[in-house]
Amino acid sequence: MEDWKIKISVLWLFSAVAFLAHQILALIEPGVIAGIMEGEVEGMKIGTELILLFAILFLVPLIMAFLSLTLKDSINRWANIIVGAVFAALFTGVIVTVAKLSGETLMTLSTVAALTLIVWYAWKSKQKV
Repeated sequence: MEDWKIKISVLWLFSAVAFLAHQILALIEPGVIAGIMEGEVEGMKIGTELILLFAILFLVPLIMAFLSLTLKDSINRWANIIVGAVFAALFTGVIVTVAKLSGETLMTLSTVAALTLIVWYAWKSKQKV
């Protein structure tokens, strides 16, 4: 197995765990649990769509970790560049909109760093990083 594929797979797993840690840390903030019990989180109504969104945001990195080890090189490279860049932009948007220094922000910054490395390793894979 090629070294870059293993690195990318581990980075996808790291980003999934960091996303999960972000969610756990968010629950610790005062008032969050009470808001969840009332059916709202940060001004958003908790519904099927929101739950599905969070499930997708957690599952995609796990699926990408597997695909990074199994796809052919050229497809693997482009899938990681595209999905990694989209997720990096998405989580950068989270940092910009939330913009508070906390454990949550640290986890999100870690996720963006991992996603940036995924894109970089995938981009450089043709040159055999």
